[in-house]
Amino acid sequence: MANVPHGGVLKDLVARDSQISSRLRDEAAELPDIVLTEVRQLCDLELITNGGFSPLEGFMNEKDYKSVVDDLRLADGTLFPMPITLDVSKGTLDELKIAAGSRLVLRDPRDDEALSILTVEDVYRPNLVKEAEKVFGADDPAHPSVAYLRNRVQDFYIGGTVQAIQAPNHFDYVALRYTPAELRSQFKKLAWRKVVAFQTRNPMHRAHRELTVRAARQRQANVLIHPVVGLTKPGDVDHYTRVRVYEAIMAKYPNGMGHLALLPLAMRMAGPREAVWHAIIRKNFGATHFIVGRDHAGPGKNSEGKDFYGPYDAQDLVTKYHEELEIEMVPFQQMTYLPSTDEYQPVDEVPKGVQTLDISGTELRRRLRTGASIPDWFSYDAVVKTLRESYPPRDKQGFVIFLTGLYNSGKDTIAKALQVTFNQQGGRSVSLLLGENVRDESSIDKSYTLEEQRENAQRIAFVSAELARAGAAVIAAPVAPLESTRQSVKDTVLHSGGAGGNFFLIHVATPLEHCEKTDRRGIYARARKGDIKGFVGVDATYEKPERADLVVDVTTQSIPGIVHSIVLLLEASSLL
Repeated sequence: MANVPHGGVLKDLVARDSQISSRLRDEAAELPDIVLTEVRQLCDLELITNGGFSPLEGFMNEKDYKSVVDDLRLADGTLFPMPITLDVSKGTLDELKIAAGSRLVLRDPRDDEALSILTVEDVYRPNLVKEAEKVFGADDPAHPSVAYLRNRVQDFYIGGTVQAIQAPNHFDYVALRYTPAELRSQFKKLAWRKVVAFQTRNPMHRAHRELTVRAARQRQANVLIHPVVGLTKPGDVDHYTRVRVYEAIMAKYPNGMGHLALLPLAMRMAGPREAVWHAIIRKNFGATHFIVGRDHAGPGKNSEGKDFYGPYDAQDLVTKYHEELEIEMVPFQQMTYLPSTDEYQPVDEVPKGVQTLDISGTELRRRLRTGASIPDWFSYDAVVKTLRESYPPRDKQGFVIFLTGLYNSGKDTIAKALQVTFNQQGGRSVSLLLGENVRDESSIDKSYTLEEQRENAQRIAFVSAELARAGAAVIAAPVAPLESTRQSVKDTVLHSGGAGGNFFLIHVATPLEHCEKTDRRGIYARARKGDIKGFVGVDATYEKPERADLVVDVTTQSIPGIVHSIVLLLEASSLL
């Protein structure tokens, strides 16, 4: 028997509004619209409208938002640890005249389909520093969600309820995508009374299989493998590869024990809060038990090189709210391999002196990168084959060299010299992206607003990520004056570049005086006369990169010397 939804009722808004969806679609044609972001807002809306975020029926208003940030509860007292918000810019607010009572269409960024209509309850400016400190534990940009708050989240939040027109369309792994209602129906059809849900954003290997089988057998239950296929941590294995791995490993489960379903969740990597949130989501999908791992949903190290969260903070917080969650936590048991008996056992159950073997995530990545063997006691042949297909050795992977600096700083010359050098070395296709606009190399003498600069940079990021994913060496050389823009480009490449998600930021720190003195085209002179508005270095600021991989200067270094230093940087990363 499936678990009761959080709050008592499954808020399946698509089913609730199915009778009026045609009328809503007609109304949507006449309303102003907001195109959602694919990385987070689209995922959030899908789980709001299918009931995965029950008891939510929309994006949080200010009262709910503040209560969740401060106390992990909605304003009515219901436990809910994660702010689910819709951010918009001041420009969008003014352009669409958004205010309480406004009705807005929320559109899918991939196909422009109208998904829902939002009735605005309020518009408010969040305290993002407080949100970072309370929800993620620190206002530290080393945390991916804090970096997201700083670099991508707009200045205002819109709260309000939604009416569902349709669910987002998916064209990948459709048979594995279940709504909460569909998964509950599947459990009922199979007569599954107890379901142990396993959350993952990584490939699974033998230890994961042994852990989940052990958890199910101890509780006389079945297993739901419920991996995230929305936004995960930058640098994670892409979801296409992971799902092929999950499909391969499902064949290794005892017949009828396990079921695979995909979760379109945008993770926040919020550790303890995220674990409580994940438990609520799995409860809504019908699970009765939920495995909480060591450092569950942790983002790794902070800016001081220490873990953001303690190893058992997540388990402790889920235990604290156990009665309200009404889903039984299964603590993650670290498994280790015993070669003497060819089996996995929990570490704390292995007798002293017995030999054990383990391969860390770092060591696995090294073996994939170098082509070294991966033993069958660690993983399955089909899993390793899939990973090797998607993640070739480092010297076959794509990468992005992102040169940033003032106009006439020498970055374009460096970029062209790098292109020649890489073409001479061979082994990869080489792509060169010059100018502020990927479609126009002469765009430097045009005026761009800050929003247009961000949009142009995102075009460069998208093209770079796609080329690098295919194994190309990509050299991009826009001015990119804002730190937030450069970070956004990096995030896009890391998240979307697959095995080619190798990003190197090169700051061409040639002084403004030299750039202007050697400007044969007279661009700086035109800018100082006012013919070009918003020109970086004249009437717009260039923000010095905080964490460049390499800093160069053509007034103190030769172009061949700079190119050689970049080549050495790539060689140190085993990419050449």
